[in-house]
Amino acid sequence: MKKSPLQRIEELRELIREHDYNYYILAQPVISDYEFDQLLNELIKLEKENPQFISPDSPTQRVGSDLTKEFKSVQHKIPMLSLSNTYNENELIDFDRRVREGLPKNEKVEYVCELKIDGLSVSLRYINGKLDVAATRGDGTVGEDVTNNVKTIRTIPLVIKKQTKLKLNLDQFEVRGEVFMELEAFEKLNEERELNGEKTFANPRNSSAGTLKLQDPQLVAKRPLQIFVYYLFSEKDELTSQSENLVLLGDLGFRINKNYRVCNSIEDVLQFCNEWEEKRNELPYEIDGVVIKVNSLRQQKILGTIAKSPRWAVAYKFKAKQANTKLNNITWQVGRTGTLTPVAELEPVFLAGSTISRATLHNIDEIKRKDIREGDWVVIEKGGDVIPKVVSVDLSKRTKDSAEVKVPSNCPVCGSKLFRSEEEVAIYCENNLCPAQVKGRISHFASRGAMDIEGLGEALINLFVDLNFLKDYSDIYDLKEKRNELIQIERLGEKSIDNLLSAIETSKKKPFNKVLFALGIRYVGSGAANKLADHFLTLEQLSSASEEEIESVHEIGSSISKSVKRFFANTQNKKIIERLKKAGLNLAGEKKVNESNLFEGKSFVLTGTLSSMSRENAKEIIQRHGGAVISAVSKNTSYVVAGDSPGSKLDKAQKLGIQVLSEEQFLEMIKSE
Repeated sequence: MKKSPLQRIEELRELIREHDYNYYILAQPVISDYEFDQLLNELIKLEKENPQFISPDSPTQRVGSDLTKEFKSVQHKIPMLSLSNTYNENELIDFDRRVREGLPKNEKVEYVCELKIDGLSVSLRYINGKLDVAATRGDGTVGEDVTNNVKTIRTIPLVIKKQTKLKLNLDQFEVRGEVFMELEAFEKLNEERELNGEKTFANPRNSSAGTLKLQDPQLVAKRPLQIFVYYLFSEKDELTSQSENLVLLGDLGFRINKNYRVCNSIEDVLQFCNEWEEKRNELPYEIDGVVIKVNSLRQQKILGTIAKSPRWAVAYKFKAKQANTKLNNITWQVGRTGTLTPVAELEPVFLAGSTISRATLHNIDEIKRKDIREGDWVVIEKGGDVIPKVVSVDLSKRTKDSAEVKVPSNCPVCGSKLFRSEEEVAIYCENNLCPAQVKGRISHFASRGAMDIEGLGEALINLFVDLNFLKDYSDIYDLKEKRNELIQIERLGEKSIDNLLSAIETSKKKPFNKVLFALGIRYVGSGAANKLADHFLTLEQLSSASEEEIESVHEIGSSISKSVKRFFANTQNKKIIERLKKAGLNLAGEKKVNESNLFEGKSFVLTGTLSSMSRENAKEIIQRHGGAVISAVSKNTSYVVAGDSPGSKLDKAQKLGIQVLSEEQFLEMIKSE
């Protein structure tokens, strides 16, 4: 009897899922690639002819075509906790002692040891056996929805397999795992990017994280992402152990890392850790340690959590890999904000999966502290197996003619005189038109957290700067005048240029705090920009404020105030701001309406511990009534509110004759309004 289109569609889906499992999870394909493609093509054809039968969990729907403008927030039902780290055997023994002390006396403890994959944590929620939502870890409480991108990972089942070993009701459950990239695939990806003139990734973890946040799932599908899962939670059914948990995950069609072991003692745990620290280079992917968990889920509940970490689990971090090589010379790199960073140019040496020819030396003080010189033989390591750094010098191999490193006095790129504050170790080039800074400053200005100019990425910025279309970020708003020239550029064309110009116009609507952050003032991150924008309301008021006034803003210190003053004192910066103003950017925020003017023109200093509120709450109350909260006591301070253990600020207030209020007096003032 001939099958209906729906029957054949469902049969093909089941067949393809089974072959995906055999190929990607078991690595044991039972049909050829050609035969697999024939099945998939037949399913695609049938679904095109019968679009009413297309479902999100179909194998044909792994790669979507919709671009993701932004990643929605996802609240984790169970927080994705971070693990406490241990670095030696004594710390692991202490962990074992704390576990035993936290459990009923003489209760047996088993541990499960799992390899710590160096990747990106994700949460996968399933409803009725089908993938519903995938999210990043985020801050542990709220992550970002990356479902469309995660669906492209072939080792993640869109529909779970029917259970054969453990019969549980899994209508709704959550799985967590680590997304990563195997070393060979990572190296191939970097080779392709280099051939295309694109920036290469520093390590597999960075490439995995960057890929998972791409806006186009079709691009994600071209990247070789993998996953190992390690956690299963169901509200309806509860297993008894983590090892049973792993067995069930494998039974459901997920890829688990089979290099785990159930250990009956901490000695067995130590043996497992030492064994894999020796064998880590034999793996086709990167690990940076071992995760040790109490096996019993009942015992895990008894032990509970502390702060953001579970008491029943810990990470044992491997020692960073080291190598010896020769430091040929030291060069100085100029960063986006003009900071000079010394870089060791090394005799190439293979370390932790890649060839290292350069390593950071951080700053001149670090060079002097370690007495690093050109021509030295040095020990290098990858900090966290990511960033190469020079650890020490082999003095026995130092030549007699070696000389101490001299601090440069002029910028190695533009030749401008360098600046170094007495309070900082960093050295700066203050020429904002320095070629080394221009591209970085424009890139920061256009980035997602700042003006969010879609389409103006690193490659296009480099091209526009090289072609002299952009000399600083204010030139972005004049690009519309050069449209006819821009559309003539090879591989761009009218549509892409018009989309870019539209995104530039849209960016003019960004609020004042985003514009302030985009300016790239040293030390003014997004948080500081928010606080300064809320307090001063306009760029004009901020630029004319004194250092003391800037420091009166909560959590704004002297480094930021000095940097802000230097930025606005620069003639070139003044010209750029004037051009941004003419372009129509928001250089003013909206004034918040106060509850009253009770404290208008008054400044407060808060000191000591308040019993009925936090100091942040007190600050909000003062601001709502028109007052300002400053950090230091001076003759211009109106009031000092003193709680318990007030310290030196109270003494200074009394010496200057400033009125001191108790917490009760402060609250009475508000009530009397």
